[in-house]
Amino acid sequence: MSEPLTTPGEGFHPHLHDAPGGPGAPLRTRVHHIRADALDGDTAQTGGMRRFAAVSGTTVGSEKLWMGQTHVAPATSSSDHHHGESETAIHVVSGHPEFVFLDGSGDEPEEVRLRTSPGDYIFVPPFVPHREENPDPAEEAVVVIARSTQEAIVVNLPRLYALPAEDA
Repeated sequence: MSEPLTTPGEGFHPHLHDAPGGPGAPLRTRVHHIRADALDGDTAQTGGMRRFAAVSGTTVGSEKLWMGQTHVAPATSSSDHHHGESETAIHVVSGHPEFVFLDGSGDEPEEVRLRTSPGDYIFVPPFVPHREENPDPAEEAVVVIARSTQEAIVVNLPRLYALPAEDA
């Protein structure tokens, strides 16, 4: 009862070969299948992690969304960074990565460490400095990331800092 796997470029819009312009349909006129072994490692990177694009302007022609995987090696911490204007949603696939940021809402900035498990989600607002850590000495952590910008924006920082508190 299982459907056969599709071959990239086949089976999405069978009528496209009859359309004006021939078989070279633009990226934004079709559904795309990105296989797990076809992720693109040519994306913005942060020390201590490897990012792989699945959905981006380059891979599928997206204009408002970036999605991919990040792998954090065992006993590794990423560089401190933020993602510019991007909203970032993270789904933990494997491992127990930790997400660290400074909360400046009190008298003194306080380091907050969010410890996660497979199936958990994290949301990182635009411009919030943070880092990912994988304290496990043996298991790689893998997360799926979706961003509200078409490409992966990564601004590496020399340190974490708390965002100024908003005036009420």
